[in-house]
Amino acid sequence: MNNIQSIIDFIQSSFNTKELIPLHAPVFRGNEKKYLLDTIDSTFVSSVGAYVDQFEKMMQNITGTAKAVATVNGTSALQVALRLAGVKENEEVITQALTFVATANAIAYSGASPIFIDVDLDTMGLSPKAMGSLLDEFGEKREDGCYNKKSGKRIAACLPMHTFGFPVHLDELITLCDEWDIPIVEDAAESLGSKYKGKHTGSFGKLGIFSFNGNKTVTCGGGGAIVTNDVELGLKGKHLTTTAKKPHPYEFYHDELGYNFRMPNLNAALACAQLEQLDEILANKREIASLYRNFFNEHGINFRIELPNTKVNYWLMCVELENKKERDLFLKETNANKVMTRPIWQLMYRLPMYTHCQRDEQKNAEYLEERIVNIPSSVR
Repeated sequence: MNNIQSIIDFIQSSFNTKELIPLHAPVFRGNEKKYLLDTIDSTFVSSVGAYVDQFEKMMQNITGTAKAVATVNGTSALQVALRLAGVKENEEVITQALTFVATANAIAYSGASPIFIDVDLDTMGLSPKAMGSLLDEFGEKREDGCYNKKSGKRIAACLPMHTFGFPVHLDELITLCDEWDIPIVEDAAESLGSKYKGKHTGSFGKLGIFSFNGNKTVTCGGGGAIVTNDVELGLKGKHLTTTAKKPHPYEFYHDELGYNFRMPNLNAALACAQLEQLDEILANKREIASLYRNFFNEHGINFRIELPNTKVNYWLMCVELENKKERDLFLKETNANKVMTRPIWQLMYRLPMYTHCQRDEQKNAEYLEERIVNIPSSVR
């Protein structure tokens, strides 16, 4: 690749600095300090407070769902969402190997095992076609759900991840999962603000989850959320994430095994201030994506853009290079010049704790693993 320096120059000029350009840094331009001071003054800095309630209502409004539950991070949200969906020990969950490790870990925390399905090249997310092929070969419908003829275990859920904010092919996936009686739990950790046919990601499945980690589109340092259109299921999620404690003025009685996955009011205050700016943040990122698209098109490099009928948040923007050799050179040169870039994740079945898991051919996932690079995507 002979145009890396021009790419570096363009990114430095776009962000108006020759100092270190991070991959995705948080920006605090709203009421963050005001709300944090308000929380401190109220003394409600832990897991109970007005901002936790406000955050949950804001997430309901943004995603168009009936109930949202604040959690301490996205991984904990995903673990609880899988339990709410009915995933039990010694069962299986269909997901993608091209994902952040939290997706697979949440399945393992549930005592279940992932089945890794290939992704689509256009979405970089779980492929309904590949999933259909696996189910045609190994799936067996029974009265209590779908079973895997290879392992004999129930396939308790399908867990697609909207990679970098790009929605998977949801219509096809929903049709397939309905046919096989497999509930969908959406890992929308990266896709706050992304929509599929005008409807927010995370709102299509039985449940969806979001992350508010420090590098996300909207952040509160650490935090997550479960969303669902099933109010009773959402209330159950709130109960489980708050140690399954029965409400009482002073007695401590917990009626089942719960989790201390509560979002502190301090984090919720930060999240509320950030969510107030979500539309502005998304518009800013779309402007950056447009600049990148025009630049990379001129240089013959594929900058990933949204598909028809979708609106992408452009959380982490990415380019697709010709091969692994070019990818590695690009990563080396950009990072050496203080422009942070990173490769896509290593595929989950390459990690020691998941080498034993069932998977399909993974042709597309391996192709993308060798070529996709994230580039600086912060709000300017």
